[in-house]
Amino acid sequence: MTAMDDSNVTTTPAPVSIGEGMAALAAAAPDRPAITCDDITVTRSEFEARTNRLARAYERLGVVPDSFVTIGLPNGIEMIEAAVATWKAGATPQPISHRMPAVERQAIIGLADPSLLVGVDPAEVGGRAAVAAGYEPDASISDAPLEPRIAKSLKAPTSGGSTGRPKLIVSGSPATHFDAIIPSLFSRMTADGVHLLTGPLHHNGPFYFGMAALLTGNHVIVMPRFDAEQSLALIERHRVDWMYAVPTMMQRIWRLPEDVRTRYDMSSLNAVLHMAAPCPRWLKKAWIDWLGAETILELYAGTEGQSVTFLDGAEWLAHPGSVGRPLVGELQIRDADGAVLPAGEIGTVWMRGPAGAKTYRYVGAEARGDADGWETLGDIGSLDADGFLYVSDRDSDMILVGGSNVYPAEIEAALTEHPSVAEACVVGLPDDDLGNVPHALVSEVDAVTDDDLMAYLRERLAPYKLPRSIERVAGPLRDDAGKVRRSALRADRLPHDQAS
Repeated sequence: MTAMDDSNVTTTPAPVSIGEGMAALAAAAPDRPAITCDDITVTRSEFEARTNRLARAYERLGVVPDSFVTIGLPNGIEMIEAAVATWKAGATPQPISHRMPAVERQAIIGLADPSLLVGVDPAEVGGRAAVAAGYEPDASISDAPLEPRIAKSLKAPTSGGSTGRPKLIVSGSPATHFDAIIPSLFSRMTADGVHLLTGPLHHNGPFYFGMAALLTGNHVIVMPRFDAEQSLALIERHRVDWMYAVPTMMQRIWRLPEDVRTRYDMSSLNAVLHMAAPCPRWLKKAWIDWLGAETILELYAGTEGQSVTFLDGAEWLAHPGSVGRPLVGELQIRDADGAVLPAGEIGTVWMRGPAGAKTYRYVGAEARGDADGWETLGDIGSLDADGFLYVSDRDSDMILVGGSNVYPAEIEAALTEHPSVAEACVVGLPDDDLGNVPHALVSEVDAVTDDDLMAYLRERLAPYKLPRSIERVAGPLRDDAGKVRRSALRADRLPHDQAS
C-alpha cells in the first residue's frame, strides 16, 4: 500500500469572521479614523479595543452564539459599536428605532426573544437582560481579540410596524466578513474611502451599507439626523467619496436655495447611491445634471434580498424611470391570476433568489410565494424588452378610482416637481360615487394655492388621477429613511366608524 498523494488536494479556507476582519484593519492602520459623529472620532485601534471589551461584557450579560441582540440606540458611534460587539460575541444584531413606541417595541421583543436589549430601559422589559443607552463595560474586562465567532444570520431588521403586525426579516447569510462587505463589491466603494451615513441605522439600507463601508476600511461619517445643508458641509469637510441617500434626502438637498446648494465642494463624490423609495424622474435627472451620470447609482431590493437590481445614471438616461436589471436573482411580472406578462405590461413584481436560494426567513409573518420559489413583496411594475425593471408602487397603496388603478407615487412625483412643494403624500379616501379618490397631503417650501397646484397637475396627469382634495401639513411627511406611514395617515383622515 502506498501513501496517499495529497499534493493535488485543495481545501476551502475557513471563513473570516467580522471580528477577524476588523482586527486586520486595525492592525494595518491603527490610527486611521474609523467613525466620526459630530465632533467625536474613534480610530480603528480604539474601535477594535472598545468592541472587544463590549463583546465580552455582552457575554457576561447573557449573550450566546446565534441569539438576537435587540439594539435601540440613536445614530452614532455607540450604535455601531453595539452591532460589531454583537457580531464578535457570535450573535445577530437586531436594530430597532430608539423612538419606537413601547407597544410596538414589546411586540418585536416578543418575536425576537433576544438574549440582550441595548438602549432599552431595563425597567421596561420584565427581567430580561438590558442595558440603557450610554452603557460602559467595566474597564477591567479585557479588550484583547476574541476567538473568531460567526453567527448563522448576519442581521435581523424589522418591518411592518406601520400595519400593527411587526416582523423580523432574518438574513440567510452568515455573519462572515465577506457577507458583511458584499454591498461594497458592486456599489463602487473604495477600500479606504470616506462614507457619509445619512440614514437611520435601524433601517436595513443604511445599516447594511454603513457596516460594509466600515468593514471595508472606510472612514464612516455618521449623521445623528439628516439635515440637507449639513450633509453638503460634511462632504466638503471630510472629502466624502460615497454617500447613501433616499429620494426624500435628495429632494431636501435640491430644494435648498441654489446659492446654498452650490456653495459646497462636491468634487470628492464618486458615488451617490439611492434606494428605498421611488425617485421622481425630474429629481433623478436634476441630480444627474448636477453631479454627473457616472456618480448617480440606484438599487432596488427588499430587505429580503431575493433579487437586487442596479443601474448607473448612464443606464437610467437610456431607460428613464428604470431601477435597473437584476444583479442577483430573477424577476417576473405577473397578472392577478399568476400568468407571466410580456415586456411592457404592468403587473405584480415576482422575485426568486439565486438558484432558488433562500436569502432570508421571516419571524412573525409568512412569505407570499409559490411552490417554485418565486415570491412577491407586492410591488407593481413592468419589465422592458432589455430586462430593465420599472416600479410603479405597492399594490397595497394603489387607489381604485371608479374602476381605474391610480398609483400614489405618480401623483406624489408630479406634486414634488412643483418648486413650492417640499414633500407630498397621497392616500385614498372613500367616495360615494367613485369608491375612492386621491387626497394629497403637501408640505410647502413657499405658499401655493390649490388652483395653482391643480393647474400644474393637469399638465402632467390624466384627469382620473388628479387629487380631489389637498391638505397642507407642517413638517416632514417622511422619515429620514424616506418611509411614510401611509396607512396611519389615511386612518387619521377617515370618519371614526371607517378607521378600523
